[in-house]
Amino acid sequence: MVPLLFWTSAAQAHVKWFAPYIVAAPQRPVLATLEDAWFWLGIVLVMVCFLTARLVETGRYGTAMLGALDRATAPLWRRLDDYLRAIIAAFFIAIFAVGGIYLTPDLKTPHEWVSWLHLLIAAGVFSRRTMPLSAAGIVALWALAVRDYGLYHLLDYLPLGLATAAYLVLAASRREAWRAHRFEVLRWGLAIALMWSSMEKFAYPAWFDPIVDQKPFLTLGLPREGFVPMAGVAEFTLGFGLVWTPLIRRLSGAALLATFSAAVLPFGRMDLIGHGLIMAMMLAVVAEQDREPTPLARWQEAIRRPLAGIPLGFAAALLIFASCYAGLHAALYPAGPHELPPAYERSTHGQDPDHPHSQHMRPQRQ
Repeated sequence: MVPLLFWTSAAQAHVKWFAPYIVAAPQRPVLATLEDAWFWLGIVLVMVCFLTARLVETGRYGTAMLGALDRATAPLWRRLDDYLRAIIAAFFIAIFAVGGIYLTPDLKTPHEWVSWLHLLIAAGVFSRRTMPLSAAGIVALWALAVRDYGLYHLLDYLPLGLATAAYLVLAASRREAWRAHRFEVLRWGLAIALMWSSMEKFAYPAWFDPIVDQKPFLTLGLPREGFVPMAGVAEFTLGFGLVWTPLIRRLSGAALLATFSAAVLPFGRMDLIGHGLIMAMMLAVVAEQDREPTPLARWQEAIRRPLAGIPLGFAAALLIFASCYAGLHAALYPAGPHELPPAYERSTHGQDPDHPHSQHMRPQRQ
């Protein structure tokens, strides 16, 4: 897992928060990615990491490693629901304090009542009776943002938003058979969100140019044309790992938590606020000690357990996500000329870190 830590640290700062972008712009052809030697080098290296981790898990040291993780995270595991509810509340309080945004830093809104809705969502997570209302509020905020920013842009945030809402509903349920799926739902939502967002590194590699220009050290000496696709492969693979076998998913969660944390130092508090909930969920994945799959997940074990399941599952997931990412874009934005708008219309984050929401920033509308 170590190479994955190096490749993803810069890429985990959501590019839409810090650099110009045009969602409707034509995407890089899929064939161009398939012809990229850096892309295939990344795949080979991450497959070596995952296959090695799976061999360790099934060998004599797998049980010892899982036991060590259990002991290290036992205090958190015993109160994982309390931890997650507190973190969800803290995230929405932080968004309320920032003000003027829907859910994430790039979704700006002039409506003050939206900020107060974030505060109400935070207040609702502390009672089982009101947790479903908080879940409904999250879905409502996502739907309002779709109205202003378009469906394709908001697909970046749909899996995580729905997973958080579903967790609140399941955690509030009195039916233990439903509650048993609450952590699994969070993991799947987090995994899908990461795999989906990784696609922009293949489809829009030029989006990362302004960030690399300002912070060239982030590439760790790799050429830019090699760093971005390899970072995309690493992010996709770690997201994929969150839904695999217990040791792989816990190691993937730890690797992701380390890389997201590393991105906070160069990108500042806005990155911490925007990714705070995601980072907290990654820690929850590391702490999750359930070994046995839930009834809904048992059919997946036939794919997960064999060593060959890793490359086959990875290839299938990559094919599905790449096809959906490119296909939906082609359906929503037919090919045509796309002129670059003025800087104040395409920037999603102020250059002054102390005043990230200056009056010159305007929301991007599709």
